[in-house]
Amino acid sequence: MSENLIVPTMAQMMAEGKQPEILFWVGSAGSFDDRAKKISRAFVKILNKANVNFAVLGTEESCTGDVAKRAGNEFLFQMQALMNIEVLNAYEVKKIVTCDPHSFNCLKNEYPSLGGNYEVVHHTQFIQQLLKEGRINFNKDTYKGSRITFHDPCYLGRANNEYQAPREILSQTNAQIVEMKRSKNNALCCGAGGAQMFKEPEKGNMEINVLRTQDALETTPNIIATGCPYCNTMMTDGVKFAHKENEVKVLDIAEIIANAQDL
Repeated sequence: MSENLIVPTMAQMMAEGKQPEILFWVGSAGSFDDRAKKISRAFVKILNKANVNFAVLGTEESCTGDVAKRAGNEFLFQMQALMNIEVLNAYEVKKIVTCDPHSFNCLKNEYPSLGGNYEVVHHTQFIQQLLKEGRINFNKDTYKGSRITFHDPCYLGRANNEYQAPREILSQTNAQIVEMKRSKNNALCCGAGGAQMFKEPEKGNMEINVLRTQDALETTPNIIATGCPYCNTMMTDGVKFAHKENEVKVLDIAEIIANAQDL
């Protein structure tokens, strides 16, 4: 992360005898994928601007095990989960925020049965809360005249019934928000979920991300908004496939807000 970002670790906090308001769970994509790192940076900029007292695990953070579980390796999932739970509980973590709906779903719904009980919040829900509380503001003219369509991540929408937070944030940007024909609980997957991101596509007449991007492009957007690093990759590839990368941007909700804060 660049020098002007303040990103304390839980170990540093603990050494100073402090307990942060939230733990920011960066996730594998947000830590290692170059495109997803930009989403992590954008979210940290928002947290810094809002003076949110947060920390990350840093090198102590491991994969949640979501991918192993979806791919059918329950043993590996439990090993990874128990390792993370040990670290989280040692730091007495109460509240976790993450930009990755897969981590969000896993930590929220699958860690409790293994002894990991936390309040888990998706970053769109947290940004919505910061806006409601007046802890952040942004330039309402940045996206004036733009058309934005939001792609619902499966693990945020259908798996956890969160459709409002990202849309409420976007509605405050003064952009024109246009819905795809398949949206909310009827949305189509980007094609990356369930560990599909890491395997070759099966035989068929079209890849799912290309089909989903077609849904988005039918709304003639300037921006396709996402709330998931994997969706971001799949939609970006879909836009390139359609040769529209000069006309249509794929941005995470955090990037949209950070950009409008002129951060």
